[in-house]
This record gives sequence, structure tokens and C-alpha cells, in this order.
Amino acid sequence: MRTTGFFKKTNMTISVEDSLKRKKNAVEAQLQVYLADGDTVLSQAMQYAVLSGGKRFRPLLTLAASECLGVEEQTALPFACAIELIHNYSLVHDDLPAMDNDDYRRNQPTCHKAFGEDIALLVGDGLLTLAFEVLARAPLAGEREHIRKTILAEISCRSGIRGMISGQFLDITLSPGKITPTEFHEMIYKKTGCLILAAVKTGAFLGEASPSQIQAFQEYGRNIGLAFQTRDDILDTGEDTQETEQIRSNSVSLYGMEGAKKRLGDYVTLAINALEEQFLASEELCFLAQRLLVMEEEEK
Repeated sequence: MRTTGFFKKTNMTISVEDSLKRKKNAVEAQLQVYLADGDTVLSQAMQYAVLSGGKRFRPLLTLAASECLGVEEQTALPFACAIELIHNYSLVHDDLPAMDNDDYRRNQPTCHKAFGEDIALLVGDGLLTLAFEVLARAPLAGEREHIRKTILAEISCRSGIRGMISGQFLDITLSPGKITPTEFHEMIYKKTGCLILAAVKTGAFLGEASPSQIQAFQEYGRNIGLAFQTRDDILDTGEDTQETEQIRSNSVSLYGMEGAKKRLGDYVTLAINALEEQFLASEELCFLAQRLLVMEEEEK
């Protein structure tokens, strides 16, 4: 399999980093616009949940994928932000006591710790609903209006009961220590990978990619989603070395640390090769993939 050198510290890479930073700033600014309505406790809690940091990995994938097909940033930005709203809704609900019971997110108290479980539930509901309002209202030129239906179907499917929700269900119901590699692969693909795949394919749909290009973006997105969760498992295992009991299975418990790292590298290579085989020259998509190989903790 071929691989690329996009992650080398060259002037090109610095330029890619600057471009992604500018895109991230654009996402942050647009999210603030979407969340600026009202000064109620609920609106404050929604702002708290979304505007407290994060990599903005998913919207960057949408913007980078659409840009390599010639789509203007302002066209893709609402779609990218809608996916980020869905991601943040999932984090708020995932942190609740009934799910992962986490006290901190992005170095601050989780939404339910800061505002209460009842409000956190409504924050998640509100962010999910807002996301689909943003998708419905996003401006599209007349000749591209038909794309909206395709994107809505993709995002709904990948974030719903056949995608992310199904993955979360598997995560809380499969018995630790008894989960098979096949079940584990399905769980991480659905829970983490599906929304990442939706982010990539949304950019491809906006750019009216050909069927072969859509397939390449699908392979890229699927492998990047698996790589993303594998990397998280490696980092989480490093943090949890002092704990005496592992609550849930992960890539390291199933394959060992070296096995998990090998799988991570393979996923990244497969993702980049999928783009190269269709001559989809996106320095940003390759950079985002290669960055997953860097073992430094980042905000989710």
C-alpha cells in the first residue's frame, strides 16, 4: 500500500495547518451565530456545551472534502456546523450518569454537572433539533437544491438508529470481556465512525462527486472513523493505567497496545490510498488523517 509524506514539517504542511486553522475559526464563528439566540438558561447551557473548545474534526472534514471538489466555503459551512452540533449533542448525552457518567469534558465540568441532568437532556435535544433546522435553511444555489435531500438522508441515517445511536446502544449493552472482534468493530464503526463518514460524504455530495469519487470518499471516511476511535482507545488506555478495573472493552484490550497501533496505522494508510487512487488531491484530508498518528491528547 502506498502512503504519503504530507505530515512532514515542510512549508507545505505549515500552509495546510494555517488553512485548517482558518477553517476552524470560521466554524467557531458560525457556531456562535447559530447559538446566539436568547439569553435563557437553556441557551446558555447549549453555548456552554458547544463553544467550550474541541478539535472541530468533523466540520473540517466536510469543508476539506467539499473544497477539493471546488465548493465555496460559505456554501459548505452550514452543513459542516450542523454535523458539529449533532456531535456535541451526542457528547452531552454520552456524559450523563445513565451513559458514561463523566464529570469533565474539555477540561471543564460536563453539561449535566454545570446545569443539572434535566437541562443537559434538553441541551442535547435542542442541539440535535437545531442541527436539522440549520440543514433545512442552509442556502444552496437552485441547481444544487436537489443535493439537500441526499445530505439529509445521509446525516439522518449515520446519526440515527442505523448508525451512531446503534453504536451507543451496543456500547452500553455488550458485556466487557465477552465482546467479539466482529461486535467491537461494528460498535466503533457505528458509534464513532458513522458521523465522521457522514461529514466526509456531505462534502462530497456538495461537490457533486462522481460515483467512483463517492466510493473513494466513503473508504476514506470509514477508515478515518475507525482510526479516530482506535487512537482514542490508545490514549484512554494510557490514561487509565493506574485503574484496577477496565469498565469496557477497547482496541487495546482486544488487540494489545502494539496491535492497536498497527491497526491505527493501517486505517490511516487505507484512507489516504483511497483518495490517491481517484486522484483526489486534498492536502487537508491527508493531513487530518496523518495527524491521527500523533499520540498527543486533544479536546474532543
